[in-house]
Amino acid sequence: MKLPSAIVLAGGLGKRLRSVVHDLPKPMAPVRGKPFLHYVLLYAQRQGVREVILAVGYKSDAIAQYFGEMYLGVRIRYSIEQEPLGTGGALQQAMCLAGDEAIVLNGDTYFDVPLTALAEHHYRSGADITIAVKTLRNFDRYGTVNTNSQQYITSFEEKKPMEYGMINGGVYYVQKNLFAHAPASQSYSFERDILEKHVSRLRMSAYVCDGFFIDIGVPEDYAKAQEILPE
Repeated sequence: MKLPSAIVLAGGLGKRLRSVVHDLPKPMAPVRGKPFLHYVLLYAQRQGVREVILAVGYKSDAIAQYFGEMYLGVRIRYSIEQEPLGTGGALQQAMCLAGDEAIVLNGDTYFDVPLTALAEHHYRSGADITIAVKTLRNFDRYGTVNTNSQQYITSFEEKKPMEYGMINGGVYYVQKNLFAHAPASQSYSFERDILEKHVSRLRMSAYVCDGFFIDIGVPEDYAKAQEILPE
């Protein structure tokens, strides 16, 4: 199965990492001598992705200079924010380069999802969007995803201490028509203003995956990535 373009949301400022990573976009935070984004692109390439659209903003020149127009045999294109657009506005803008559908990855998260299986699940479900979810135990850093018996998402809950639950892993299979539900503002949150707001209106499928997961958004997990991120 041929995979569509992958959009990587790589415009994060990395404010919570400022104490350990200075003056760099969050996806450029070094892990074992290479930007974290290198590992995300390596994962995408190994999964069969042949084109990546980097949705970039803060210090986008540093990202473009490092990765260029071809990296690891993958074509790289850039969707550049002229002003902060939030995750929703950045993704909506990047979809103009992708076409009618795309895989979406977070530039500060590594989640080892089998993308062909994700795509097949998406088409079987007839969903507007399929979200890869990860089951965790004893956590308080993430909100949770609730599903019904057919694995359609019924609600999202705010983060709170949880003994057990499923989290949004930040890997999506997205249809362009999803953005018909976008707010009028150019800058908005994809998670809050589309997923959470329209969960009862849109057909959202959950693809449960137990693959390796790490989010480098806080210093302790960024430090952990130096030891456990797959080569």
